[in-house]
Amino acid sequence: MRTGDQIVQDLPWRWSVQGKIFLLGGLGYMFDAWDVALNGFLTPLVGREFDLPTAQGGLVATANLIGMAVGAVAWGTVADRIGRKKAFSITLLIFALFSVLGALSPNVEVFLLLRFLAGVGLGGCIPVDYAIVSEFSPRKHRGRVLSAMDGWWPVGTTLAGLSATLLVPVQGNWRWMLALMVLPAVLLFWVRRGVPESPLYLVRKGREAEARAVIDDLVRRTGAAPEPYVIPAAVTEDTRGGAAAAAFDQLRRVWAFNPKVTGVAWSLFVTVMLVYYAALSWMPSILRAEGFGEIAAFASTTLMNTLGIVGVLIAVLAVDRVGRKWVIGVAGPLAAATLVTFALVLKSPAGAVVAIGAFGMFALIVIPVMYAYVSELYPTELRASGFGWASSSSRAVTGFAPLVFGSVLWPVLGLPLTFAVLGLLVAAAVVFMAVGAPETRGAELDRVPGSTPEVPAPDAAAPAG
Repeated sequence: MRTGDQIVQDLPWRWSVQGKIFLLGGLGYMFDAWDVALNGFLTPLVGREFDLPTAQGGLVATANLIGMAVGAVAWGTVADRIGRKKAFSITLLIFALFSVLGALSPNVEVFLLLRFLAGVGLGGCIPVDYAIVSEFSPRKHRGRVLSAMDGWWPVGTTLAGLSATLLVPVQGNWRWMLALMVLPAVLLFWVRRGVPESPLYLVRKGREAEARAVIDDLVRRTGAAPEPYVIPAAVTEDTRGGAAAAAFDQLRRVWAFNPKVTGVAWSLFVTVMLVYYAALSWMPSILRAEGFGEIAAFASTTLMNTLGIVGVLIAVLAVDRVGRKWVIGVAGPLAAATLVTFALVLKSPAGAVVAIGAFGMFALIVIPVMYAYVSELYPTELRASGFGWASSSSRAVTGFAPLVFGSVLWPVLGLPLTFAVLGLLVAAAVVFMAVGAPETRGAELDRVPGSTPEVPAPDAAAPAG
């Protein structure tokens, strides 16, 4: 007899059922993209208002990204402990609150603090949203669904670019850029309250009555043929200790589960996102330094973000045809190579715009597939925290990247050499992935061949605290 989680993963896809979860998860992810992309547009505007030197302009993005690193760990752990549903809504509400307060900042110190706190809320969106969407998605469609999730990213970055470009002539422009995000985020929070808890999470926690209620409802609403199923025994864990202890306990378990898999996940996240955030945070400033007008620089960056939509479409078409590892292995190094090309042809405005457009496309081929891949490598009880810690490792490193890029790398090494070094790091991570982690295409969640514990977690059989 099959288990309840197997029933969920073999259901037919229905837009009115799983598609609703995809849309609500994707819209939250869109705000993550909007907020991160906005850092690049805020950097020159906030720097000018508060008289920040160019080298310190990177603090605008750094404060936000470090907050996201904290949020990714905290909310990934919370989602694995208290459930996807609660974290799914609360993260967005925290982001909206501190974003609107950030728009009212009287000085740069308050602004940076509020951008950090907004990042803590928004940093939880990616691991929580990917966990809940993956756990509702049928395995037959999961690769395409999770890759399509990243289609919301270029939508968010494009909205950030369009709003920033249109608001440039308005007095207090950067404050309006922040405030503009808040109303739709609050509306989305309200709508998300009706999302059910993840059935796979309920199964793993041994909440049988709740799990059966959700699974039976999914079967009925998708029109699948009802069949008997069993709910396996709960995965027990030690839940003693506070939030910090829980987070670090999850970190220990993530590494104990399979060190090679976790090493691959972290190296991919760090290197790919290092390249992406360096470009995203500084592109308007780089173009301004090369003589582009402010509106032209903002519009060119917006074009880069918009072409990411093409990249996501390619990712969706390729992920289940050629596999996760092949897409990442080809598109990752190509994205870095286009940035090197951009730096070499920067004196030619037309060539520079073409190159950054190509970068936007290749970056948004590799990132959605990477997100889908990493979320599939971990079992349900570690999925949100495994993804969250990988995301946090990249946010922690990339959080300082805007500051280091503007104060050391760009002025000392120059753009071509800087982007070439970052590209070599991506290539090294791809090689590690090729030998260190399995392909997940077509596999059931929790039953990925080759993604099994190498070292049993010491508390795997421990009683609940």
